[in-house]
Amino acid sequence: QVQLAEFGGGSVQSGGSLRLSCAASGYTYNIYCMGWFRQAPGKEREGVAVIENYSMTRYTDSVKGRFTISQDTAENMLYLHMNSLKPEDTAMYYCAADTRNWMLLDIYTYWGQGTQVTVSS
Repeated sequence: QVQLAEFGGGSVQSGGSLRLSCAASGYTYNIYCMGWFRQAPGKEREGVAVIENYSMTRYTDSVKGRFTISQDTAENMLYLHMNSLKPEDTAMYYCAADTRNWMLLDIYTYWGQGTQVTVSS
């Protein structure tokens, strides 16, 4: 089992920045893919950014150039650096992990509880 815990969410004005963190614990040695997903009220959960095999990154189009995903494997930490935030980025953000490569599909095995990000205009 893998446990994931997110933190770092909050409220920010449009154009601002936030950094989300995800701490992974448990049987993390065979995790292949980790990512960030988000779900806004009334919308389906969507993949935001993932990092595959500790190196390859993928982003959904709406965040390219604004968000950066990074990983500290020594500390079992995953980060999402979010710049130029927009009101449409408002959502609950979840950290996810899996031993398989699901890319931006929200069918990962392990999920955190989520952290709220609110961007005001």
